[in-house]
Amino acid sequence: MTRNIKTIGATRSGLLTRRAMVGVAAAAPFAARLAIAAERITFDEMWSDDGAEFSDRVKALAGQTVEMRGYMAPPLKPRIDWFVLTGTPTATCPFCDNEAAWPDDIVLIMLARPVVALAYNKLIGVSGMLDIGTQTDQKTGFVSRVRLLDTKYAKI
Repeated sequence: MTRNIKTIGATRSGLLTRRAMVGVAAAAPFAARLAIAAERITFDEMWSDDGAEFSDRVKALAGQTVEMRGYMAPPLKPRIDWFVLTGTPTATCPFCDNEAAWPDDIVLIMLARPVVALAYNKLIGVSGMLDIGTQTDQKTGFVSRVRLLDTKYAKI
């Protein structure tokens, strides 16, 4: 009988206590946030004063994980693996209207995994690797100057 109690006691001492589990659960959101430690950039910070070149800050952050906030432009289909982030809510589809109506503050967002599109007027936060320079996406044909790659997003 004593032998069984020692075995049970040894097994229990190897398990996490409720207090430890609560502590780990409470710290998890902060640990994930610290692991990313991304710089936040805004649409206004992207361009030089004349608007023709990337700002020095954006050039310095190229290739690093950054965070941005904006709105998901209406996509072509409900389940998407990329979308366009805009600085203001845009109700028009990027491919359904002429380019004169399309905002010039856009970023191509290439998602880490396919998701269901959100409403165009919901503010979201995105986090991904900043890629700059004019490029045509082979899969979509979309021409972009700024992209976030392997991006994740969340409603704000």
